[in-house]
Amino acid sequence: MNVNLVNENSVIIYFSDTVCTETADNIAYAYHLLRSELSDTLLDIVPSYTSILLSCNLRKTGLRSFVTRIRSILKQLDKSAGEQLERKQILLPVFYGEEVALDHAEVSEYAGLAFSEVVKLHTSECYRVFAIGFAPGFAFLGNTHPDITMPRKANPRLKVPPGSVAIADRQTAVYPRQSPGGWQVIGRTPLNLLDLSQNSLSKFAMGDEVRFQAIDRQTFLALGGEL
Repeated sequence: MNVNLVNENSVIIYFSDTVCTETADNIAYAYHLLRSELSDTLLDIVPSYTSILLSCNLRKTGLRSFVTRIRSILKQLDKSAGEQLERKQILLPVFYGEEVALDHAEVSEYAGLAFSEVVKLHTSECYRVFAIGFAPGFAFLGNTHPDITMPRKANPRLKVPPGSVAIADRQTAVYPRQSPGGWQVIGRTPLNLLDLSQNSLSKFAMGDEVRFQAIDRQTFLALGGEL
């Protein structure tokens, strides 16, 4: 792990240059530990695929002292740190009907698969929350099956409907609210994923495990989904 200065009140910790579940586990565990141990001086903490960015409140501490505390906390981590993390198991119902799978034709053509096979592969994986960002409640989940690896859209949509389930590269995600976006939309969940009771506004946390479950149109509507 490398701790580097970013500006007068921020540092970034690099855990690895490889995106993998081991790195994600270590970052998730370190994120929760750092947030807890530094709560008295922490201004912001932003985890990503291979790093954590931390900003301190200069009214309460100096940057040098802040970095010293970070290094001390990191010494508590070991190779089995990720195994100590308590993960939520999240099951998300998704309607993969063509009326909400806005990019089903493009995805099928690019993958060379019937869309039913795309759905089967998408629901066959257990995904790890690698990062949270882009928009409130937006979680980056990986990895998708290699057979449905997809590039982002050349021309992003100005409005992606809330609840849209999408894929891009080896990632998948759910748009928690209407927003612009360039990921390939393959379905929609009826669940509201914005949690106003959480500081992150997300029902996901670093290290959580997520599975998608295909549901039919009737179930989607019964659960509050909108077409």
